[in-house]
Formats: sequence, structure tokens, C-alpha cells
Amino acid sequence: MGVEAHATNERVTGRRWTVRLDPVGRGRADVRVSCSRPACAAQVLPSAAAGRTAAIAHLKAHLRAGPAPRPSVHCACRAEECHTHIRPAGPRERPVPWRCGGAVVLAVITDREGRWWQVLECCSRCAAAHPTAKVVATAQAAEAPPRGDGFRADAPARATPGGPAATTPAFSAVGPHFSHSAAATGTAVPGTAVPQQASGPRTSAPRSARPTRKRPPRGRIAQRLVPHDLRPVALRDELTELGELFRAYQARTEPDLAVLADLHARKAEAFHAWAEVTADTGLRLDAQRAEQAAATARLQHLHRIGQAPDGEGPAVARLLTAPAQWNHARAVLAHVAENAPLPGAEARLLVLMVTLRTAQSGVGNLVGQDIKGLPLRDPEQLVGQLVESGWLGIPGTVEELIASRPESPTRISVPSLTPDEDDPGPFTFGRKLRPKLSGWAQRVVGEKKLRKGKTEADVRLLALALATGADGEGRLGHAGEGIGLDRLSSWCSVDPAGLPDLVDRLTAADWLAEADVTDTLLTGRLTERVLPLGCPLT
Repeated sequence: MGVEAHATNERVTGRRWTVRLDPVGRGRADVRVSCSRPACAAQVLPSAAAGRTAAIAHLKAHLRAGPAPRPSVHCACRAEECHTHIRPAGPRERPVPWRCGGAVVLAVITDREGRWWQVLECCSRCAAAHPTAKVVATAQAAEAPPRGDGFRADAPARATPGGPAATTPAFSAVGPHFSHSAAATGTAVPGTAVPQQASGPRTSAPRSARPTRKRPPRGRIAQRLVPHDLRPVALRDELTELGELFRAYQARTEPDLAVLADLHARKAEAFHAWAEVTADTGLRLDAQRAEQAAATARLQHLHRIGQAPDGEGPAVARLLTAPAQWNHARAVLAHVAENAPLPGAEARLLVLMVTLRTAQSGVGNLVGQDIKGLPLRDPEQLVGQLVESGWLGIPGTVEELIASRPESPTRISVPSLTPDEDDPGPFTFGRKLRPKLSGWAQRVVGEKKLRKGKTEADVRLLALALATGADGEGRLGHAGEGIGLDRLSSWCSVDPAGLPDLVDRLTAADWLAEADVTDTLLTGRLTERVLPLGCPLT
């Protein structure tokens, strides 16, 4: 029996192999994928992306074809005394390694840059100690032999000649997804049941049949598990909540760099506190990376909205300062393009200016100079047509409206913009933003060089379209890709063949630079002179 017990303690070391992605040579784009297993030949792929895909596919093939983790092996990390997971200490203290323990698992460890993937047959405690480990399979606990026969009660069962073999856990045929959570921690032994409460003397239930006490769920953040016994509890709850917020942010369809910067700032503060509690240098480094990420995201957000960090002053002092205001300006232009009651560029321009005066409540004040300041050939006739169509309502005659002065403005109304109980109106901005949008449109339409050049209504409509269709640096379209001619033609109410002439007029007025008109696109950029009037695309 002593020989039998000695044989049981002769456990083999867990498996370990690595798949690597290395450059073939300096200045070359192709990469080499190699595997440390002797039967695998290296592959050369044309790009890093193709190499990474091939490396992951190769690793998954090994995981599908290979056996499940064995419950009786030594932890692969234990053979190296867990040098990878040694907890740092002070200058006068010895480093304390993680103790091996828990079920044997098959874990995949990778670096942050995605250059290598290592598979370890190790204990669950060592796998949890590594921040990038993903558990893909867990060995089932072997049945313990009966006490009193010379074996340890917690020793793993071993197959003997003529006796039952240890149960080999089933391994899923589906390869692991490295972006998903780790696998479950094992399955219950079939055939066990919780005993029912019976009348009579209380008897102690067998240990194997007693219900196990479940620990509270553990949070996860930045590929780290938050210990359920971490103290203070407020720190544990903050880390758990941050992990959930980061995962919710990754599920968003549109990025929000301001929100991301706040999350990274909270993460940096929480990781600093976690490092103080556990004396873990890795957590301090993660906290510093989170601080850098927060600063970078905040700077990118400020650049996107056309501002600069505190103390440096705004990069561009824009008339409309916030992305919400820019989006509302684009919404007004789109509404006018779809609902203008009369054709033609002059009617479109007049409808836009009146809409901005009455957008919030459907009523507003108008004076004669507001109309006479627009490039309209016959303003009285155009206003009369809007009144006859029912789109515009005025208390008196058109002549009285044209003659009205600032000290006695005319009260006008637009029934289609008047909100009621069933229809709140087409716009969602508030009362304070309406005059800002109206003032912005007047500044664009009445810009000094456009006014001195006596440009027509279609040129000024194009100026409005380009002011709302450029990015923060003034490049037309998203990332400077340009704006479609069909869209510009529809907004300016002109034929596409007439757009090149309008572009030349804006270039001569120092509105556009590097302009190029193709069959389908207008590319170029706004000049620095008119950048303050822009509403950057976000």
C-alpha cells in the first residue's frame, strides 16, 4: 500500500506550448507564425492581420484536437515556482509567490499586443493571477478513495489495473473565443441529490450530498477578477461597477470620448486604491495607463469639438460651441430642404431665415431690414407668395412688414411650426438656443466678403451647407472624403451643372481652398477665416 501511495504522488507537469507571431525581416510586411509543438511547421503570411488570424486558428485547432486538462497533473506554473505571478514586496521583504491551488484548468495567456499566445495546463489560482488568462476548460474533480486504506482523503483518484479509471472530463468541440468570458468552473457529479427534510431525529447528511455554499459573483475589469473578499467594500463595488460600465460602453454603436475619458479617470483612481491595498505593482502600472488613456481621450474629444485643453485657449473660437448646437443647425437645414413651400434658391433662403425666427414656438418678430438684407430680387412678391400659400401669417400687409423698423417689429407666425398637444413641433432645442442658431445663420449669410461680392442666394445657401458639412479642421465631408453633388444641388435648389460656378464664387470670396469638383463629389476645405462659422461633423 505504501508503494501504491508513492506511485500516486508521481505527478507529471502540466502541458505548455506557445504560438508566436514574428516579423520575417526589417522593413517587410509579411510575418511568421510558429508553434512550439514539434510537429507544427512555421507559416509565412503576407500581413500582421492575416498572421494573427492564422495564429488564432492554429491555436483553436490544437485546443479542439487536444485532450482536456488532467486533474492529476502538477501546475505548469508550479514547476517555475510561479515566477510570472510573484507578488512584489518592499525593499526589505521577500517576494511572496502565489500558492498553487484549485482545479486544474487549460488557460490561454496572451500579450497585450497580440504577438504570442501560450496555453498552460495549470491550477485555477495561477490562471486567475495572470491578468490576460482565459480559461477554456476545467478538469472535473476526481473522486476521493475511501478513508482508512492508506490513501490521503484529498488525493486524486488514479486508475489501477482492474479498477475503475478516473473520469476524463468532456472537452467542447467548439474552439474558445478569446474575447468572451472564461468557461465555467466545473460540473456537478451526476447522481447526487440534495436530501429532503424528513421527520424524526436529525441525522447528518453525507458530505457529498450537502448543498455547497455559493460565493457572491465576482466582478471583472480589465481582464482582472475582482476578489469577493476585497476590502474596503466600497472599492470592490466601484471596480465591479466600472467593469460593467466599460462593457456597456464597448456595446455602444457610437463613441463618446467624453464618457470614455471619465471612465478611464475613475479606473485610474480605483486601481491606485487597489494597488495600495494589495501592494501590487502591476495594478499601479495599470492605474498609470488609465490616467494616460483618460488624458488622451479627453484631448481627442476637445479636438473633435474644436476646443483645446484648459489654459491653452480654444483652437477655434466658434460661434456655435457645442456638438449639440451643430446638430440642431443641421436639423434646421434639413427640415427647410424637405418642407420649403416654394421652389428656388431665394425662396429657400427666406424660408430658412423665417424658420429660425419662429422655430421654438411658431411665432416671432420680423422687421423690414431682416428681409431687405437678403439677396432677393423682389422681396415683396416673395413674401406675398409665402402668405398666399398659407405657410406664413402676418397681421397686416406685406408693405407694412417690409416698412417695419426695429422699434416696432411685425409679429409673424408659421402654423406648421406651432406646437400643440398632439404635435410638439419638428425641433427639440430650447428657447435659449433659438436666437443663437438664428444669429449664426445671419452671420454666415451676411458674411462680409459674400455681401461685398453681391453673391446670390444660391451661393449663400452653398456657404451654409459647407459650414455644416466640414470636420473640425475644415475638410469637407467626414475625414475629408467630400460632399456629394446631389446633396448640395438639392439644398441649394440649383442644377448640378451649376455647382462648379458657385464653388468658384466661394473660392473667390476666400471661403474655400483646394476645391475640386468631380462628377459626384466636392472636396476641399474651409479657409481659416471662416472656420469660426463652421459646425464640425462629429
